[in-house]
Order: sequence, then C-alpha cells, then structure tokens
Amino acid sequence: MVAMSDIPPRLEPLLAPDSPAQRVAAALTNAGYQCYLVGGSVRDALVGRSRADGPENDFATDARPEVIEKLLRTIGHGVVLVGARFGTVSAIVDDVACEVTTFRSDVYHPESRKPEVVFGEDIETDLSRRDFSVNAMALRLPEPLLVDPFNGAVDLAEHRLRTPIAPDVSFTDDPLRMLRAARFIAGFGLEPVPELLAAVVEYRSRLEIVSAERVRDELSKLLVVDDPAPGLWFLARTNLADEFLPELNAMQLEQDPIHHHKDVLAHTIAVVQKVSPDLVLRLAALLHDVGKPKTRSFEHGRASFHHHEVVGARMARERLTALRYPKHVVEDVTQLVYLHLRIHTYAMGWTDSAVRRYVRDAGPLLDQLNELQRCDCTTRNERKARALERRMDDLEARIVTLAAEEELKAIRPPLDGRQVMEFLGVPPGRVIGDALDFLLEARLDEGPIDEADAYERLAAWARERGIESA
Repeated sequence: MVAMSDIPPRLEPLLAPDSPAQRVAAALTNAGYQCYLVGGSVRDALVGRSRADGPENDFATDARPEVIEKLLRTIGHGVVLVGARFGTVSAIVDDVACEVTTFRSDVYHPESRKPEVVFGEDIETDLSRRDFSVNAMALRLPEPLLVDPFNGAVDLAEHRLRTPIAPDVSFTDDPLRMLRAARFIAGFGLEPVPELLAAVVEYRSRLEIVSAERVRDELSKLLVVDDPAPGLWFLARTNLADEFLPELNAMQLEQDPIHHHKDVLAHTIAVVQKVSPDLVLRLAALLHDVGKPKTRSFEHGRASFHHHEVVGARMARERLTALRYPKHVVEDVTQLVYLHLRIHTYAMGWTDSAVRRYVRDAGPLLDQLNELQRCDCTTRNERKARALERRMDDLEARIVTLAAEEELKAIRPPLDGRQVMEFLGVPPGRVIGDALDFLLEARLDEGPIDEADAYERLAAWARERGIESA
C-alpha cells in the first residue's frame, strides 16, 4: 500500500471533498462499509488520461448489492440494477456515472462461458481476479491509500503488460482477456511479458467459448484506439486472430521480390493506421483487401488480384455478420470494401456522368470512401503516391463543382412514382420501377432534366414498349 503523500497530483480531482467519488465513499463508509476506487478509474488517473465519453468511476466494496442500492439512492439518481445479481449497481452522482460492485472471488469452470459469481470479503482477492496488473490497483477512500498488490503502477510506468496471477490461469478463467490484451498493447503502449505471449499461443483456442458479441465489442474497442497497429500485429503473430478473424493471417501472402507484390497484411495494417478512428472506416480498412488471397494470380510475371473487391465485399459481409455487428455497420463496411478501387478508373478520366454515379453509389459514405482510397496508398514509390493524390484531388474538385450546379447528393429521377403512374395510367408494379430506372439513368447521364422534358422522354419510352400513356 502507498501512503497519501506518494499519491500523484493527477489523482487530486478525484479526492476533492465534494467530488462524486468522495460522495460515494462517504455514503458507504458512514454506513460501516469499505470503499475503493478501482480499475480503469485509477489507471487512467495515474497516466492523466480521460475517457472520451466522459468521466466514469468504478468502486469496489464489501457491501452487498441491496445495501449499495439503498445508499446510492440517497446521493444519486438513475439507479440501475441490471448487474445486481453479479454484485453491480450503477447510478449517476453529480452527472458522473458511478458503478459500485461487491468484492468478488468468482469460481470459474473451464467448460463454461460465465463464472459462478461468489462475493468476496477483501480488496486484494477482488483485485487478483482482474485482467491485468495495470487494472488491479485500487484507491481507498475517503482517506486515500493506494492499494497495488501486483505492482500495476510500476508496470504502467515501465510499459509492461502482465496478468496479476499466472496468465494460463487468468486466460482459462476468461479467454476474452487474451483479446483484451491487444487493446492494452495498442492503447497504452504496453509490451507483453514473454509468459503472457506464450499463454496466448497455448490457450487461444479457449476463445471459442466466448460469445461473438463479446469478441465483437473487444475488437471494436481495439480498432478505435489512436494506433491499433501494435494490437493487430499481436493478434496476427500469436495466431489469436485465427479464432475469430482468420482472414487476417490469410493476408500474409509471401513476399516475392521477383513478382514485386507486397505483403498484404502489412499493407492492410498500415491502412488501418492511416484512416480516422471511426469504427466503420477502420473495419473497412481492415477488410478492404480480404479478397486478395482468393483472387491472386500471376500474369506476365506479376501478381494480380482481379475482382478482389467483389470477393472481399462478400467475405466482409460474412465475417461481420458472424461477429454479430449491427446490420447498418455490415452494410456500410461491405459497400466501402466493394467501392474501394473505384478511384483507379479515374486514371482514364471520368465524365460528369461517371462522377454522378460515383457519388450516387457512395451515398452517405462519400467522405469515408474518399478517405479510405487516399489511405489505401502505402507505396514507397513517391511518383505513384503523388499520382493517386492528384487523382483524388481532381475527383473531389469535380464533385464540388458538380454539387454547386446540381443536387449531387440527392440524385433522383426527375419524376416520382405517383407522377409516372398518373401519366402512364398503370398501377404500381414492375413497369413503374422500370420507368423510374430509365429516368434515373437519363438524369445520371445528362444532369438535371426539367419536368416537361422528363414527360416527353417517358412518353417515348412507353411507346417503344407498347404502353399507351393516359
């Protein structure tokens, strides 16, 4: 334990007498219970990091859930009991989310996805069941005392990732911790100790008992850290990715100096590094070349990957669906993967019609598609890099110019379905859909079409098909 005089100044905001943390501590200790600020709250305070989505305090106590609930109701609002059977009660105290959990000393069974919840009596046992030493620290309140039985503060300072107990035991208890290690390696710049690496290699198959939803959530958290690359390399080199994302290591195509094709995995991770930390964009960067291994062929002594964007889009959809990503995420990522090569046709020059179709196909993903295509250039050949940059600049300038002249992001047929039905005198059906498709193609080819011209075109289209207009 570390005396108050040794507690870093960065913890002082948590220790102010009227802080939410001290209010929770006072409620518990005045009732005769212990109170410790634990886990990420302490870790982030030690490194001076704040949560992007606002402050959140986690506490551990010897009070049972029913007692915690009563005490939190006296100082906060929005009490949540969803986790009460696991010992956790949440509330909002002075606009800060506070989560209070009874000490745990859970019992794990190798064949089970979930532990048998057992409440504990002391903070040291509770800390020992946490994932990593840097998360196994606690700050006793209201009189501050740092409790660090596993030297997490030292590991944090020396950028070391360890488990508080033997890693084989820890990963057997909760296999998701192996995947979580990737996020801490990337997000905090930590270096895994050899025994942790060895345990991941040996026990990675244990991840199969973890639900797809938990794996998805942890992968998502990894992808949106500032630089996920070290974590992705950890997943690849330990083969942990093979348990939930086998497409990652499949992209380790053999580097061949004769045929000059680059390592697709190294390129992929570089692209993930370059794009903004937006989940959809990072997922698209991660999966944009997954179709290359299945489409690789050699022509005239060089590797080629014809239609890998089509194959990759299908593979991306299948993988994201298996990981239980929401439908809108699956659709957006799939579309970005499918479109990520579109810029290369611009080298031959695009007509206004082609630019309109590009914007129409990208839809609300236009900015993300443009960024993905810019970042997809990782070549060391400065000439090629500058050429792609110029094409992107030119394309974006063309989009701006056309957008100033017409409603480029809201391209639709010059007539709506009701107008077409009234003019043709036919009920809803395939004919109306075909007519609208015809009008939309004309709009894309030629730009804005006024209503009178649209009716003339529709009449000519109907006569060619033997349809008498009303």
